[in-house]
Amino acid sequence: MDEKIEQLEVSAYRVPTDFPESDGTLKWDSTTLVLVELSAGNTRGFGYTYSSQCCVELIREVLFPIIQGKSPMEVRLLWDSMVNVTRNLGRPGVVSNAIAAMDIALWDLKARLLNLPLAQLLGQVRATIPIYGSGGFTSYSIEQLREQLGGWVKEGISRVKMKIGREPEHDVARVRAAREAIGETAELFVDANGAYSRKQALEKAEQFIEFNVTWFEEPVVSDDLAGLRLICDRAPAGMDIAAGEYGYDAIYFRRMLESGAVDVLQADATRCAGVTGFMQAAALCDSFLIPLSAHTAPSVHAHLCCAASAARHVEYFHDHTRIEQMFFEGAAKSITGQLRPDLSRPGLGLEFKRADAGRFKL
Repeated sequence: MDEKIEQLEVSAYRVPTDFPESDGTLKWDSTTLVLVELSAGNTRGFGYTYSSQCCVELIREVLFPIIQGKSPMEVRLLWDSMVNVTRNLGRPGVVSNAIAAMDIALWDLKARLLNLPLAQLLGQVRATIPIYGSGGFTSYSIEQLREQLGGWVKEGISRVKMKIGREPEHDVARVRAAREAIGETAELFVDANGAYSRKQALEKAEQFIEFNVTWFEEPVVSDDLAGLRLICDRAPAGMDIAAGEYGYDAIYFRRMLESGAVDVLQADATRCAGVTGFMQAAALCDSFLIPLSAHTAPSVHAHLCCAASAARHVEYFHDHTRIEQMFFEGAAKSITGQLRPDLSRPGLGLEFKRADAGRFKL
């Protein structure tokens, strides 16, 4: 209880994708993980974000001096201090990502010092949380799409998501192929990453319902709250409209919920300033009676969603699942479509595979 935060190690790792990837509005061939390690006495906590290498200097020069020498038991106080010190740098984007990595490490450190799994420290409400397999990139051929989505269903994952929007004229055919690959009973999700106009999105929603698409993510750019509300109100019954992954603070989430723009809110602890920010989003979902879905980073969100009443599921994102299995002992793994936090290990239950990750270090 008396330990103070003494040391920081922060590093970045760029991991090439296993195949070129794209969605409706972006292409990429690598993913960068920024890792924070905070030490108090003989105990070390881990946190990370998927962002830019520039987070490293921000964490080292701006954030760590604010929390050094302080008690890891006072996570919310330290979170407030990090938010305040970055006021003139701009809260959204890489600043929030950097705070997220630090905050996750602080919560992990606190839980380890108390010898508690993070889910229990936060107040566990369920033993497991469902997942959905996420990939189906627009860069994939029809054969790759079928193989990936169909493979997840065979592994017991009953919800899968694919990317759409890069070539709208081909989207219906790709959705048809996905449905054929996964069978009639698995849920099919689509994600346009804001690629459509409002009228395009309405047209596609009517076309996709033929294939029993139950989730339409970011049909228009997520800052277009009026457009999201329009589609939310007019989408076919049984098709949820989802957005929120680009939310960096509680004010963003509150505005999205107040506008009636989504049926399901998404939040990402590695973007929205960590565990603290994610649980704020969960509380807002409780107050608006709207379900919450965690965006990517399954090894973090498994614990958080098992402590959030509003949580519906976690995105089992192909890139992040692959990286977390490579980098961390104890990384979250699907068990018949569910994630179960390991309650036999404190904190997030992760140990960094330093030797395995070393070849990707920047």
